[in-house]
Amino acid sequence: GFPCMEGSMNKVIYVADDEQDILDVLQEFLTNAGYDIKTFLTGDDLFSEFREKPCDLVILDIMMPGTDGLSVCKMIREISDVPVVILTAKESESDQIRGYLTGGDDYMVKPFSPSLLVVKIKALLRRSGTAVSPKEGVKAYDIVISDAVHDALYEDRQIGLTTTEFALIKCLSKEPGTAVSRNRLLDDVWGIDAEEVETRVVDETVRRIRGKLRKAGCKTKISAVWGYGYKLEAGNE
Repeated sequence: GFPCMEGSMNKVIYVADDEQDILDVLQEFLTNAGYDIKTFLTGDDLFSEFREKPCDLVILDIMMPGTDGLSVCKMIREISDVPVVILTAKESESDQIRGYLTGGDDYMVKPFSPSLLVVKIKALLRRSGTAVSPKEGVKAYDIVISDAVHDALYEDRQIGLTTTEFALIKCLSKEPGTAVSRNRLLDDVWGIDAEEVETRVVDETVRRIRGKLRKAGCKTKISAVWGYGYKLEAGNE
């Protein structure tokens, strides 16, 4: 490859984990994958650095001294839509779901395969880096799905979707009124085979989008198609 020039366009990833050996493994794997990595032993250190100098993607362990990873995720979400990957040591579902509730885009349960993490990171960065064409968005009922701002708009106001939420509603808006299967959503939105991620993440993400649509006051809604998936439809008065 080319010598690494100053100001190279590598994506910058911040990782917070209180286990130095995990940081070392991630540092090695992610550097080899072509990313610039900065590691932190606490979420508080990561957050204060992020406030000064935002990065392209954040990886947060849940259990750390000081502020826990989910709270840090919440703090980041208040100021940024950067993709966040949550690392959790327990397979207990409540943690995973809470990770999604705080706006995390994906999670990995330890011990995890670093190469699978790289695959997930690639998918997340591919999604968050695609806002190029400032063309008028796609109208779906009373909302507009805009690639330019990477958000859905209602009466020209942004609804405030995260990268993942935007990707999901965009996938549904391609065929408004038509049901899209959970597997296709997983594939399109998370960019991985359905087997590797809980279908529950789809349901959680839909729940979050519904809350935001309601808050924005628009009528468009996402309806569940029992045992299959979801569809976008016009809500009634």
